[in-house]
Amino acid sequence: MTGIGSAGLSLCAALALLAAGAGTGHAREVVRLENNQYRAGTILIRNAERKLYFILDGGAAYRYPIAVGKRGKQWLGSAYIKGKYVAPAWSPPADVKRDKPFLPDVIPGGSPRNPMGPRALVLDRDQYAIHGTNRPSSIGTFASYGCIRMRNADIVDLYERVSVGDKVVVLP
Repeated sequence: MTGIGSAGLSLCAALALLAAGAGTGHAREVVRLENNQYRAGTILIRNAERKLYFILDGGAAYRYPIAVGKRGKQWLGSAYIKGKYVAPAWSPPADVKRDKPFLPDVIPGGSPRNPMGPRALVLDRDQYAIHGTNRPSSIGTFASYGCIRMRNADIVDLYERVSVGDKVVVLP
């Protein structure tokens, strides 16, 4: 049996990691944050960039592309994660129902018509959440009524990293 040296093992491990990530739909990347003032575990959302940052130790962060609220539907400030949900059902808030009265009162979790995707992080502000989407083409746009949309693979990844009570900061 031929052995693999440590350099070969590192190369093999790196190639395996790249192959495992190929086609998963993750758009997350690690970036350095200049003048970072937030604790590790904080979620920072920059509406103008349409990016969500999950702060890590040492001035780094995972950066994810997102969709944010339409003009007049965005909000700014701080919130906390109030709940974490797998395959959440969705009930349209009053302003969505008013604009789209044809929507049902509840769309079950797992339905392809459910706009929440596979996971949701519900915030302690009104009816806002960070969630997946059944419209991946909306990522990178101003699309929602104030919720933060992520690619489904990315919300599953973020869901595993955060806890109830973690801080969310939304900037212009």
